[in-house]
Amino acid sequence: MTDPIADMLTRIRNAQAVSKPELVLPYSNIKFAIGNILKEEGYIKDIDKVESKYGNGWEIKILLKYKPSKKGAITNIKRVSKSGRRVYVTREELPRVLNNLGIAIVSTSKGLMTNKNARKLGLGGEVICEVY
Repeated sequence: MTDPIADMLTRIRNAQAVSKPELVLPYSNIKFAIGNILKEEGYIKDIDKVESKYGNGWEIKILLKYKPSKKGAITNIKRVSKSGRRVYVTREELPRVLNNLGIAIVSTSKGLMTNKNARKLGLGGEVICEVY
């Protein structure tokens, strides 16, 4: 797998398309940090680090969140900075996703955070993905 973050975002998108209550994916620190941001912002119900049922390490278990109309809480989730085209922004260039109704997850020198937090702290960095 060449881009584990894009794989995670695609798994979330596909699970919501078929109304799955939860999904499990391989563990990595950056994927867990992205999941925590999605939980803090209210896009998923819960995220947990669980031991793999195959006994070969850890997995991430994500409980998905749905609106009363049975539609997913995430309308769109897309990868911005890819392995072939990295996208770096300064604090002035931080994106406003859907007129600030959505979020962009940014990798800064202080760790992963939303575009709103990065703007408050005056930090730029690599734009990982956009969610709305």
